[in-house]
Amino acid sequence: MRKAFTLMELMIVIMILGLLTAIVVPNLVGQSERARRDLICVQMSTIGESLDMFRADFGSYPSLEEGLNALVQNPDPMTYKNYPNGGYLSAKSAPKDSWGSEYVYVTDGESFDIVSLARDKKEGGSGDDEDIYFSKCQE
Repeated sequence: MRKAFTLMELMIVIMILGLLTAIVVPNLVGQSERARRDLICVQMSTIGESLDMFRADFGSYPSLEEGLNALVQNPDPMTYKNYPNGGYLSAKSAPKDSWGSEYVYVTDGESFDIVSLARDKKEGGSGDDEDIYFSKCQE
């Protein structure tokens, strides 16, 4: 009657576990970064809709000086007399990306773009450090 595993049986089990690890781990690594990037596109979409509502109400997007804070609180009560009580975003301050940085808002008055500088918090980059543009999220 056998009471223990042989060395060969243990080696086979270890090889199977190693193969499973080699297959599964690479598929899981990087998923959190991809999820963060996807979340940023969703957040940018919400900000973009709020910017469109602002433009519908006042005829133009907030200026660069007013920035995205104009969606949270009225930047100039004399200019924006019909500004909604709760603002255009339900937040106390301008939203931040998944890495805790403020979004970069760019406008020429007629169109806009929103940029996240991504993980490295620097302009440019590649791979997981590549900047995320709202205009590219829409593609």
